[in-house]
Amino acid sequence: MAHGGGPRQVKLDRESELRIEVGYDTPLKFRLLSGTAEIFGNELPPDIWLTPSRPGLNLLQAFVFTWNGATVEMEGGTETEYWADENGDTALNPCCPMTPILRSLDLGASVKEIRMDIFPIEFTLKIPNGIPPMAHGGGPRQVKLDRESELRIEVGYDAPLKLRLLSGTAEIFGTELPPDFWLTFPPRLKFAVFTLNGATIEMEAVRKPSTRLMRYTPNISYVNVHAVLEERRHRAKPLPPDDPNSQGPRVIVVGPTDSGKSTLSKMLLSWAAKKGWKPTFVDLDIGQGAITIPGCIAATPIEMPIDPVEGIPLDIPLVYFYGHTTPSNNVDLYKVLVKELAQVVERQLSGNAESRASGMVINTMGWIEGQGYELLLHAIDTFNANVVLVLGQAPMTVRIFLLNSQEKLWSMIRNVLKNKPGVDVVKLQKSGGVVSRNAKFRQKSRSHRIREYFYGLANDLSPHSNIANFSDFSVFRIGGGPQAPRSALPIGAEPAADPTRLAPVNINRDLLHTVLAVSFAKEPDQIISRKTITYLAPSAGELPSKYLIAGTVTWLET
Repeated sequence: MAHGGGPRQVKLDRESELRIEVGYDTPLKFRLLSGTAEIFGNELPPDIWLTPSRPGLNLLQAFVFTWNGATVEMEGGTETEYWADENGDTALNPCCPMTPILRSLDLGASVKEIRMDIFPIEFTLKIPNGIPPMAHGGGPRQVKLDRESELRIEVGYDAPLKLRLLSGTAEIFGTELPPDFWLTFPPRLKFAVFTLNGATIEMEAVRKPSTRLMRYTPNISYVNVHAVLEERRHRAKPLPPDDPNSQGPRVIVVGPTDSGKSTLSKMLLSWAAKKGWKPTFVDLDIGQGAITIPGCIAATPIEMPIDPVEGIPLDIPLVYFYGHTTPSNNVDLYKVLVKELAQVVERQLSGNAESRASGMVINTMGWIEGQGYELLLHAIDTFNANVVLVLGQAPMTVRIFLLNSQEKLWSMIRNVLKNKPGVDVVKLQKSGGVVSRNAKFRQKSRSHRIREYFYGLANDLSPHSNIANFSDFSVFRIGGGPQAPRSALPIGAEPAADPTRLAPVNINRDLLHTVLAVSFAKEPDQIISRKTITYLAPSAGELPSKYLIAGTVTWLET
């Protein structure tokens, strides 16, 4: 419809959308001249130039949507292409996120230009005198939150953020903030402060955090879900253990990548713990690892609201090492571990009436197509989940892209479970503050998560480097190994590797930076060559076992 050059005005009709692809080498500026418009649910401020850019990357897609009509102006961009499509068929590239792009603005000191470092996109806002951003670095900054509103915060990459509650009541992922008490959040942390009845908070940081105030949030629907789960727990508690209804709600949260599954899980757990329950948290997302390091599935009881800084407690977790960050490396092994984890959790719940009535919350991965969908159904069946929460619907224009994936997943799961009594499949809108993460960002997150395991969130732990002989250890990899020849198989059968077979691994340079799990095995299958290795352990002293399990998870200490 247009290309780079001088300013170009585009008039948008009611309920129309302008889709933009920024060129490969030159950024594009655009602003709202009249009417109202938004990008991914974020309302555009009038007469303010926005300059999106992605350093080191080639392409950015932006969707400008209007309900009642608007006029926008664009300038710059080499071979920049703009187009409008009334059919809504063009898919949004999830690897090119543009949310969140705006900070809420209020009146105050004069500011003309602000750099916003929101990974992986930077924004320059040309702001008229008299309109500063809502938050900045330097001295303390107070922010007033209205009823049922949420402040979304991304801490900078190199400096912590201090925050405290001055008045009212507020919470972070279901955990209530203590009044007039400074909390220190480490760099790179993303969280949201939500208030039901209004609050005032104060923030202080060396580097300005990225913040956004949302006056519409799906948290109210999450609170309603909690109320229903609370009622079911009360119904289950007085019943005898042999009564099938004595089992509290078993909630499994499903949805595509970056739909807010971990966030919702934390909220439901903290709200339940605040009421005195002890729900079990089950984490099946091996890509990020909410309980322990990536590459593991785990479960742990939640007896207190989750600490907004420290996260999930690690006092008594039950952990199974899978060794990879995607189930596709060994789908059958993933199923075996999920089944084993479910059986152990079931035995623990059967012997504790309070934990059984409290139920569980199960966080899942974002792989929902093909084998990923089959693994979701396997988890639902294995853990006997009776509440399936399907996340994925986003507000406003993102909904065009994500609605189909959520509707499809919800419909497929509902059809499969329609003949299973007592199972509810519920659609929930994802939070507009959920940040889309590309592969590079996920890799960095995994690296930081592993580092936290060894050094602690605030570098308050002291891991120990040790030197040992090769003969002191036996390293194995689960899955793979030699296959049986076709001549030894029945007619028509294909040779396949045993997914749970232990294959010995030679200790050599290929194991550098590999994360190894310590096995509880008592006897080795084979003894490996005799040399020496240097390893990093969480604590001093000998390892509890000399049998180690390797996967594909690696970590280079930086």
